[in-house]
Amino acid sequence: MPAASQFELRRKLLQLEALYDVGRALNTLRPEDDLLEELMHRAVAVLDATLGFVFSVDEKLNIQTHFTFGIDNAPPEQLLVEPPIKQVMASREPMMVSVSKFLGGAGSDLLIAPMIAGDAILGIIGVGGKEVRGASTKGAFAEEDLRFLESIASIGGAAIDNTRRFHKLDLVRETLEDENRALKQRMLREYSDRLMVGDSPKMQRVIDLVARVADSQASVIIRGESGTGKEMVARLIHGNSPRKDGPFVAINCAALPETLLESELFGIERGVATGVEARPGKFELAKGGTIFLDEIGDIPLTLQAKLLRVLQEREIEKLGGRRRIPVDVRILSATHRNLEEMIEKGEFRQDLYYRLKVVEIVLPPLRERKDDIPKLVRFFLDKYGKREGLKDVRITQEALQKLMRYPFPGNVRELENLVEGALALTTDPVIDPGDLLMPESASGTGERELSGDLPTLADLEGRYIARVLAFTKGNMSKAAKILGVDRKTLYRKRDDLSQLAPSAESWDIH
Repeated sequence: MPAASQFELRRKLLQLEALYDVGRALNTLRPEDDLLEELMHRAVAVLDATLGFVFSVDEKLNIQTHFTFGIDNAPPEQLLVEPPIKQVMASREPMMVSVSKFLGGAGSDLLIAPMIAGDAILGIIGVGGKEVRGASTKGAFAEEDLRFLESIASIGGAAIDNTRRFHKLDLVRETLEDENRALKQRMLREYSDRLMVGDSPKMQRVIDLVARVADSQASVIIRGESGTGKEMVARLIHGNSPRKDGPFVAINCAALPETLLESELFGIERGVATGVEARPGKFELAKGGTIFLDEIGDIPLTLQAKLLRVLQEREIEKLGGRRRIPVDVRILSATHRNLEEMIEKGEFRQDLYYRLKVVEIVLPPLRERKDDIPKLVRFFLDKYGKREGLKDVRITQEALQKLMRYPFPGNVRELENLVEGALALTTDPVIDPGDLLMPESASGTGERELSGDLPTLADLEGRYIARVLAFTKGNMSKAAKILGVDRKTLYRKRDDLSQLAPSAESWDIH
């Protein structure tokens, strides 16, 4: 083979190796200035150039970063006004050209290529003054050299684009993390403020227990009627614990059937059924944080055994899986049911009960701490008055007394919904008795003696639900929102109360 052909072959191999090395080197995310500098030096070395330049631009075509080689005193602004560079930026096509002057110096042969990603030009790379290896004379660039520089520019454009996109995603992630932390802090302040409202001894004991148990890793069971704030207490415990930066994952165990609940808790493997994809369960999602099992008393016995195994071994098995997966979570649970009676009836496992009840927090119903109602009303008036844009929101003494006489089967949640609804209905910032959407039996009873025909809590709950449904004209979604329950729970309560009192107000709901 002639020497010239051998030289050309070696030169092409060198260029291919350089492209391969550049592709590998730029495959990892690196700072933009590092990328540009390496691109320029690679191009200069492979093409035997005596000068080189590279720069990146922003969306407005302002130079962001630039590097030069073999060029003295070349400010970045001068790069943009050089005719060949301006032409390449305008055409977005590579160019091979000879110029008599360049960047204030002598003329040179130039290769210039744009770095492009999508429809955007990200920068320019160029070399000039080719040397002939082993000779003192200047050489000339070939078309293959221009194609090589174009390839270098293409790789560089993709690398810079990836770096910028990653930087933007990183900024978005940091912003979302900051917003998430701020939201968590705001929620904690709100929950804390609401929990701290009240001077009753029972609530002071709850507050003390929350403060003392938060720093530990112990499992906590929270007992109380619906609407007393069990999930609020769980979030406060998590938010003041060493796991506060981890996730808080809540699941209502009464809202799902057994087969679906198992997959929600422990996850499911791909292929368990046709078309089923693998997905993690709540225990996996809560890694490093806290899982809150609401209405734990409604878990079926078969799942109770699996949950007990998780508590004992700190491992789970996905539905349809055989591999054991370690879990690092703190378990908080809650129930309104009498678990002790359920244990006697064989409906709840005693060993699971003691695993869950390392610490017990009992939330008192609102009827047992009525002295806290005025302060709670003031808290909710300020909260929702601010949201509605109302200033100096007040409640009349007659309206407050009406609230004080009411037994509140829905507890604090019901009181909150009553105040929110009253503010939505009132035409001025003063709440009077007519603004309170309460069962008729709640008004005018304060002056009467207690008699033996007092309604049960189920009766009161049924009347209140019926009143809310009448107010919403049977709209279950709106009624569920006012009552603070989901639609499924409202349907269940409607059916239960209809069976208990079939002659009560009509349940003809659409």
